Amino acid sequence: MKHILKLFVVVFSIVTTATFAQPEEKVQKGNENFDQFAYIDSREIYLKVIEKGFQSADIYQRLGDSYYYNADLNNASKWYGLLIDTYGDEVDTEYYFRYAQSLKSLEQYDAADKIMDKFYGLKSEDDRALFFQEERNYLNLIDLQSGRFVLSDIGINSENSDFAPSFYLGNLVFASNRERRSVSKRIHVWNNQPFLDLYMSGSNTSTDIGKLSKILNSKYHESTAVFSKDGTVVYFTRNNYTRDNYQEDENGVNLLKLYRSKKVEGEWTEAEELPFNSNEYSVAHPALSPDELTLYFASDMPGSEGLSDLFKVEIQGDGSFGPPISLGDIINTEGRETFPFIASNGDLYFSSDGHQGLGGLDVFVSEQRKDGTYGEGYNIGEPVNSSVDDFTFIINPTSGLGYFASNRDGGIGGDDIYSFRQIEEPIKSCIQNIEGTVRNKETDQILSNARVLLLDDENNIVSETKSAGDGSFSFKEVYCNNTYALRGSKNNFDPDETSFVTSDEFSVDLSKTLYLTPKTAIAIGTDLNKILDLNPIYFDLDKSYIRPDAELELQKVIAFMQEYTSVKIDVRSHTDSRNSHAYNLKLSQRRNVSTLKYIIEEGGISASRLIGSGFGETQLVNACADGIECSEEMHQLNRRSEFIIIEN
Repeated sequence: MKHILKLFVVVFSIVTTATFAQPEEKVQKGNENFDQFAYIDSREIYLKVIEKGFQSADIYQRLGDSYYYNADLNNASKWYGLLIDTYGDEVDTEYYFRYAQSLKSLEQYDAADKIMDKFYGLKSEDDRALFFQEERNYLNLIDLQSGRFVLSDIGINSENSDFAPSFYLGNLVFASNRERRSVSKRIHVWNNQPFLDLYMSGSNTSTDIGKLSKILNSKYHESTAVFSKDGTVVYFTRNNYTRDNYQEDENGVNLLKLYRSKKVEGEWTEAEELPFNSNEYSVAHPALSPDELTLYFASDMPGSEGLSDLFKVEIQGDGSFGPPISLGDIINTEGRETFPFIASNGDLYFSSDGHQGLGGLDVFVSEQRKDGTYGEGYNIGEPVNSSVDDFTFIINPTSGLGYFASNRDGGIGGDDIYSFRQIEEPIKSCIQNIEGTVRNKETDQILSNARVLLLDDENNIVSETKSAGDGSFSFKEVYCNNTYALRGSKNNFDPDETSFVTSDEFSVDLSKTLYLTPKTAIAIGTDLNKILDLNPIYFDLDKSYIRPDAELELQKVIAFMQEYTSVKIDVRSHTDSRNSHAYNLKLSQRRNVSTLKYIIEEGGISASRLIGSGFGETQLVNACADGIECSEEMHQLNRRSEFIIIEN
């Protein structure tokens, strides 16, 4: 990518040359050109000075930068290498990063990784260094992601630069400097190229291309446009040039701003600059959310983490804007994050050299979270990404068709637009798969139809399934670097649970086995009061309703029957001896009905698994029969229920 828009700094001039007698004077002139971003002019001066045997860390830095900023990373790596080899301890750590990026562009990844190791040692708190340390296998991850797009020629590229495609009512709008302006004959001293205008291709062929609008295009740079769905509003990037008023920052540099224009009666209105622009920093490269209520952009405004960060602002109902909000350090690094695009499904695509890539700017995708923020960015791999700059990616997720720009070899001009077709959804999160089996712990036989739960670290159910006929089960898309538990259960078996932590490896299959222990058979005739250690289920005198203290005990019976699904129980209800035999028999029957009803209705237990009878005072547990004086506590012992297993 050989134009200013990567770094948000814009100047213009007529190309001039000069010669000086002394190396010091030449260096001074070279520095002046460099500081005005006239890299072509400064480069020639530095090279002549070096030929005469004059060298310094500053010259090597600036010479390397003059190539780096014009995407000639082969020559940039040469001078950065000399800089670090000659002046290692004196060199600003940023040049280690630029040297590594330059080596990547030459596909010298092992050498680049060694330089990044040094960069990490010098600046371990830098996000770019941390990403490198955490993703040492980044080439494997990129390889895993690769092959999900098929590229094709678009047929609209020129011998100069063409980039920043955008969708516009079935047409393609893009930025290009294909036409040198005949009136001013201005060229950009950064790279000796004409200024950029917005063009439109109606049918994506080179014979159907024209400038978008004389009103929108000025005599300076216009690029990176985004349109509302109805085509009546456009946001775009331009030099700080409003109503013929050209402005510079305090260093004499003309920066970039965002502008908005509306179409009225078929004509674009004069563009208005957005209120969060500034003469002291750049704001550029707009993108709209699917609901068109949020505008995303790139900027180096105060508070940015690096050379450029991604921000967003709310678009109010009256057309005003909220304050700029950074997308945060998950997205932004100390490097360059730029050229955002929000797909109709909410996915964020952007270009970055701060995240791990193949060299230069790579395209990354980030999935929108439920709270509206964006998660980790994932390199979308080859063939979209390459060892050079790849940027201004746009896609229609429904059709899978889209466009991006690159300055890779084999193109027609400096930057070229490529079309693509997505053949497979990109990875947007680090996920793994669980493949498991449920077995009988005592016999090792497979167990089918077992319930298997996947739980998170707070014991919440993430997903559940049943084991198949061969005992197998699976869970897809389990997130990396997370704590989970698997819990298996089956009727007449004790459950099993195992906890584990997923690794940071992409798309691996985790093998897990759950072993369920058969429950010990419970003898027929056993009273659940004994094995469940039930407190006596009492009834108030002459009453048949279920008391609160009895409910707790009945819930234990219900839980047992839910776990042992083949067990059948005989519920036996008893009274004390007070009142007549006939009355007590009827009272015990009512108590028995209340007990059975509670178990069936509150526990969901089938009525076929329960029988019951009332025995009145015929089966007293003590001597408190008719005519025997007993305490209330002694009588209450006879007002009870029994739960006898009759089938298991």
